[in-house]
Amino acid sequence: MNEHSTADTTPSRQPAQKFGTFLGVFTPSILTILGLIMYLRFGWVVGNVGLPLTILILLMSSVITFITALSASALATNMRVGVGGEYFLISRSLGLELGGTIGIPLFLCRTLSITFYSFGLAEAIVAFGPDLGNLDPTLTIQILTAVIIVFITAVSGKSAALTLKLQVPIMAAVGLSILALIAGTIEGGVRSPELTATYRTAPEGFWYVFAVFFPAVTGFTAGIGLSGDLKNPSRSIPRGTILAVVIGMATYLLILILLSISAKITVHELTEPGVIWTKVTVLGIWLVFPGLCGAILSSAFGSVLGGPRVLQALADDGLAPSFLSRLSRTGQPTIATWISGMIALTAVLLGGLNAVAKFVSILFLTLYVTINLCAAIEKLVGDPSYRPTIKVPWYISLIGSFGAVVVMFLISPTACFAALVLELGIFIALRKRSLEHRWGDVMAGFWIALSRFALVQLRRHEIDPRNWRPQILLFSGEPNKRIGLVRLAGWFNQNRGLISVCQLVTGDLREENFDITTKRREMDAALDQEGLVAFSEVIVVPEFEEGIIDIVQSKGIADLQANTVMFGWPEKPGRLESVLRIMRAASHAGKSAIIARLNWPNWAGKEKRIDIWWRGKQRNGDLMLLLAYLLRLNPEWKNARIILRTIVEKAEEKETMAESMSKLVPETRIDAETDIIVRPSDISVTELMHRTSRKADIVFLGLMDPAPGTETDYAGRMHELVSGFPTTIFVRNAADFAGDLI
Repeated sequence: MNEHSTADTTPSRQPAQKFGTFLGVFTPSILTILGLIMYLRFGWVVGNVGLPLTILILLMSSVITFITALSASALATNMRVGVGGEYFLISRSLGLELGGTIGIPLFLCRTLSITFYSFGLAEAIVAFGPDLGNLDPTLTIQILTAVIIVFITAVSGKSAALTLKLQVPIMAAVGLSILALIAGTIEGGVRSPELTATYRTAPEGFWYVFAVFFPAVTGFTAGIGLSGDLKNPSRSIPRGTILAVVIGMATYLLILILLSISAKITVHELTEPGVIWTKVTVLGIWLVFPGLCGAILSSAFGSVLGGPRVLQALADDGLAPSFLSRLSRTGQPTIATWISGMIALTAVLLGGLNAVAKFVSILFLTLYVTINLCAAIEKLVGDPSYRPTIKVPWYISLIGSFGAVVVMFLISPTACFAALVLELGIFIALRKRSLEHRWGDVMAGFWIALSRFALVQLRRHEIDPRNWRPQILLFSGEPNKRIGLVRLAGWFNQNRGLISVCQLVTGDLREENFDITTKRREMDAALDQEGLVAFSEVIVVPEFEEGIIDIVQSKGIADLQANTVMFGWPEKPGRLESVLRIMRAASHAGKSAIIARLNWPNWAGKEKRIDIWWRGKQRNGDLMLLLAYLLRLNPEWKNARIILRTIVEKAEEKETMAESMSKLVPETRIDAETDIIVRPSDISVTELMHRTSRKADIVFLGLMDPAPGTETDYAGRMHELVSGFPTTIFVRNAADFAGDLI
């Protein structure tokens, strides 16, 4: 798949410049990490919760992000990474629907980050600027934030190369401000750090402070977001990302300790929001302000570069309008960039820095949950194609995923629930669109591994009659012509067993080329159109009867074998005799058999009634009762009456038969009526059955095993029976478990 599958039609468009590890991944990542929160909120965090809890917050945040960085690196080293960053990694692992589920919130997350960093820059400018007099500082910050958003959107829409190259002098300014903080702390002397939490300006408590702090560690994904602009993303992403996370964590720890022990500031001063660094650093504002503004601008530029590229990737994959993937002459997704800017501009109405921080934290955490889950599932499934150069144990990734979920809930249960509902809604919407996957995803491997595990476990458990249910092998011909048979099998199956719909083609594969794939797709389409769940099979056999007998014996895997063979009522002369011979062979192989003659205009009468005719022989009664019961579990047959009927020749036989039936029905615990009829001498058995069941919706009849050579006579008897019935189902029970099925 091309990294830029959709492009601007302008012929003079230049190829986009590609970047290496330092400029494309490490620089934007480390500058986003060493940014807004570090300058504006580190003192506030230390002052409110004390140094021990601050270090705990740093460790908790860093562990989650470090594990996520490892998981993202593992995924990145296992594939050719294209446009879209984290979205690309997730969608190519978990599939398009789940990728889109996280991709859209990821776009919103990066877009809100533009607002978040712009708020921070505006707050810094107001703090260092002239006195505002009677002007409302909150309104002033919001207006200034809007201006900054417009500015960075305009610059980023022009050139990514210019934006990234500006980050080198910015990094130098940030480094200089940190050195000034170290020098200022040494120069001013040290004091004992505050060890207890005061929550002086954070009455909401620990998790509120955590939520404000957490965006500080999310910057490591800035480089991943530029995956489509890297020369070698599989090499650059892990190296640049992990290096940025490690250096960022060490730098954070140093700065937090310096702020907590500096004698130049008091605990009360620390709890006030603002740039407290200026009271500690050498030369104060002159060294802090350039680093602060540069770092915040860099972070904002990183967000406005990453967000539109997620939108571009979504458009490439058909999850967003195609025009959003159009590129400018310099290779930038200009339309997507301006849309991101407009959404960021609207988000200014959320209020201020701390309010936006909570939304950014929650959305980033949902992303971390998914990235870690991808890496864990890939490792657990063990697909041969999963060969990352960075090895991460599955349980480490799961710990990162679980930690992110816990933190989401603790930060804000309401916001956590809202984020999950949003992503669930997106997933359902994408599933309804029935999106076609254009790449292999880990979910297929996951289900294969799970299926194997289930089959191995099933082998260790002998299937007891109480666990028995029909696993149906249905020979239907073309399903679109006999879809009623598949529906009937589905009613019997209750969507808990397996239905294999088999279309037989008579021929010789050694001599002819049959388009089996096309026929199977046509079968699947017919089943999908009717909302039926079944497995389609197209099998070429040299001869009808022997071919089916071979299939009946071999169908299934491990202990999950087809236990019931089902046929429709054959129309071709002589075909019913073949079916009876097949039934005999299936019975010898321990497979039960069903032959169904459908007459659907009669199935939905005002009084739904299921008649079961049983002679007390061949042990078919229990299976017919079970099938009738399974039929009644479906909404279409919910209130149907089940009547077990039998005919005796003499009145004195009635008591014996009643005793036999009275044992069968209670043992099966099925709500069924019984009806024992004494045949009058002037009427045949067939005519009596026709008169009795003419108003039934479905009639079940037992099948005996005709002796070899008598199939034609028996087939004639069956034709005579069905001529006076509505929908008729012949049942042959091949197992000896009367009364034990349910």
